[in-house]
Amino acid sequence: MTDGTTEITVVGDDADIVVEMTAFLFERDVDITGLDQAAQEGTVRTTVHVDTSEMATSRETFREDLDDLGDDLGVNVRVRFPADRETQSIAVLVTKESHCLEALLEAWVDGDLGADIEVVIGNHDDLQPLAAKYDVPFHDIGDESGTPDEGRLLDLLDDHDIDLIALARYIRILSPEVVFRYESRIINVHPSLLPAFPGASAYSQAVEEGVRIAGVTAHYVTTDLDQGPIITQRAFNVPDGATKTDLQKRGQPLEAEALTEAIKLHIDDEITVRRGQTTLHNPEETDAQLGAPEELDRQTPDRPIDVDEFVVGDLDETVSADD
Repeated sequence: MTDGTTEITVVGDDADIVVEMTAFLFERDVDITGLDQAAQEGTVRTTVHVDTSEMATSRETFREDLDDLGDDLGVNVRVRFPADRETQSIAVLVTKESHCLEALLEAWVDGDLGADIEVVIGNHDDLQPLAAKYDVPFHDIGDESGTPDEGRLLDLLDDHDIDLIALARYIRILSPEVVFRYESRIINVHPSLLPAFPGASAYSQAVEEGVRIAGVTAHYVTTDLDQGPIITQRAFNVPDGATKTDLQKRGQPLEAEALTEAIKLHIDDEITVRRGQTTLHNPEETDAQLGAPEELDRQTPDRPIDVDEFVVGDLDETVSADD
């Protein structure tokens, strides 16, 4: 949120929540400034932006009353007040690859992240020792096959009052139940230059297609797999005859870099999502690297280019085909 409004998110199977919510807010002198609904796979998300600056109750009572309303209607309700706290909280979701998690933990310890990593949640327990090294709580929510318990995931996110979810090579697709609750607050890193090679085994897809340039993408997560708004990208050359392992070695450091950069941009409130694309608030004031290094611009030829019209001078002589 960047406009000082309070955000209420309601997730469930009730598409008629707006009537009850409007009455609830009117009774407490809260004005609605914006409303949006989306639905997928039987799950409905209603996002209401409201002005609570003159509401006739305290924040604590407002939260409690919203919880009671959610219980009565059988939906989940989450409220976020502007400037609820100075430092935002991050939950990092992981599977088995450590490079992105380690980069985020190092940035946090060095004071470069701009937020606190409150918890690491995995669908396997492989990275528990790494979290313990940085004294961060770790929870394994996966069964023997790695299938996560998303009910427990949501409980943990609520328990730690999480503002942003970072998918640090979390090899699972989040359900709408999770995505809808944290819309525009989940950032993933994918090992390809999206929209190319979405889905599983992106490096293998790149090898099979014989690309000469591959890369990675940090993006917001939506209910459409690997189609969320792109935040940062990094690219690298693919050597002739490269294997999937070769691409992983080149790509993994860039995955960590792109994800960390994207999280910083989000935490610092430097980007806005409009019409499925991210836009910098003040592009002239940021030093963030969104794509390739500036050196590439200097190496890119600037001629010839297509022009609208040509000025042709008189020719002194005509050259024939025989010449």
